[in-house]
Amino acid sequence: MRKAFVESLCQVAHGNQRVLLLTGDLGFMALEPFRTCFPGRFFNVGVAEQNLVGMATGLAEAGFIPYAYSIATFASLRPFEFIRNGPAMHHLPVRIVGMGMGFEYGHAGPTHHALEDVAVLRTLPAVTTVIPADSGQTRSAIEQTSVLEGPVYYSLGKDDHLTVSGLDGRFELGRIQMVRSGTDLAILSMGSITVEAVAAADELAKRGIRATVAVVSNFHPDPVEDLASLLSTVPHAITLEAQAASGGLGALAGMVIASRGLGCRLWPLAVTQPPDGTSGSQRSCWSRHGLDRDAVVECGMMALGRRNGGG
Repeated sequence: MRKAFVESLCQVAHGNQRVLLLTGDLGFMALEPFRTCFPGRFFNVGVAEQNLVGMATGLAEAGFIPYAYSIATFASLRPFEFIRNGPAMHHLPVRIVGMGMGFEYGHAGPTHHALEDVAVLRTLPAVTTVIPADSGQTRSAIEQTSVLEGPVYYSLGKDDHLTVSGLDGRFELGRIQMVRSGTDLAILSMGSITVEAVAAADELAKRGIRATVAVVSNFHPDPVEDLASLLSTVPHAITLEAQAASGGLGALAGMVIASRGLGCRLWPLAVTQPPDGTSGSQRSCWSRHGLDRDAVVECGMMALGRRNGGG
């Protein structure tokens, strides 16, 4: 998604001279296309994330549209107070770009695992939070949100080759995107781990279980109506997210079910264990935390009472 982000931002910048790109001494071998095209609109502020957001806030107040780029944990958690007191409170068009969603920086260890960024930014109603599932959706999201007057947080993946079958780049604020359909259960997913949700749905289909897979790619505006419509049609729903269990997609789905009085049972799959110092590939982290396709299949079978061939 990183290449898709940079290419899309260059297109947006060609049409709007107010667009700037700031980086916290990161993005080498990735951000060069923007720097080459717009050398006077590219700034490396160094390893100083609070200053990164503070500078972006000042530039936005002066009439620019700054995109502030860093690793997701550094972009969202270190400068959170600056985001809250600056662009969120003053409704400024600062774009915070967090690279490496979930476990994408797996080998770098727990300090680089972005497991709380979405939940933390969801506490700020003024901040539109965007979590694309693949490169095609990233392109659509950057283009559509470039015109928003308020702040945006993007939680992006690094994998430029990731493609979610059936998504076809679709993105719309306040809506969900269906990529599989079925009435036995629903699988709600956000971000790059959606590939596991789709693979799980395909495996469940081989076992006679038809699952809807819905991509939830943004909050504020929350896709409440779409979720309520979907969750009213299925007896079970699994939420899948490479995020901490509190405050993310599972929390939103639970709120919709409870507030609308729906009969759907929720099965949340998220990170529930504290960091233990273990590092590894993204896929190994998904497996260790029970978030891979096998875990989703097992959850679906359990929900329908068919575990180990039962039911």
